[in-house]
Amino acid sequence: MTETTSVHLPDGDMPAHLWLPPSGSGPGILLLQEIFGVSRYVRSRAQDLAELGYVVLAPELYWRLGETVDESRADVLEQGMALAGRLDWEQTVADSVAALTALRARPEVAGGVGAFGFCFGGGVAFNVAAVADVDVLVSYYGSALPTLLDLAGRVTAPSLHHFGTADSYIPLEQVERIRAAVSGPEVEFHLHEGAGHAFDNPAPMFHHSAATADAWALTTDFLARRFPVAAAGAAR
Repeated sequence: MTETTSVHLPDGDMPAHLWLPPSGSGPGILLLQEIFGVSRYVRSRAQDLAELGYVVLAPELYWRLGETVDESRADVLEQGMALAGRLDWEQTVADSVAALTALRARPEVAGGVGAFGFCFGGGVAFNVAAVADVDVLVSYYGSALPTLLDLAGRVTAPSLHHFGTADSYIPLEQVERIRAAVSGPEVEFHLHEGAGHAFDNPAPMFHHSAATADAWALTTDFLARRFPVAAAGAAR
């Protein structure tokens, strides 16, 4: 089940999209977008997570700009970069924390809430996990992480990070600095050989099929161990 909803904020309502699992309830996952917005790809991953048993909320982080990326155009990368560059980071994190709070309060959510993000959203999810209570963090190639490492000590939830070894946007030496900063007993960190930035995105300019398959298998295993749906069902 999918529906359009909103997150009420003091200065307006942020549009968001909600996916319910087949059972109708379960743990919550706040899914944070790439620079391309809540795209077809993000929606497909939201559906994948819902099929695993999670209640998924994906807020439209560009809502204050009054614009979205037009996926039918050839310049989607340029559109996304331009929109992301206009966002106020602190405001975006605050909007995401509000979405997390709204998700936790939903009657369908049982068993806690986690933050999950891709690229731009991977950095936002990391920042959210540093300033708000989350039960788990999943970050795919979080693009802002090199500038957020002073927050690493504040991220205490079980965390999973994915990066490609051929990421031209986040060079491997930066990835290794991220690994060193976030390392700890609650952190799982995976490098995917030969994969570039945004390797999970199915667009031909990004996609790396082997890395996509491996990372998703690792992600579903991580969620099953550290944020299990069955435990939420037992709690109800």
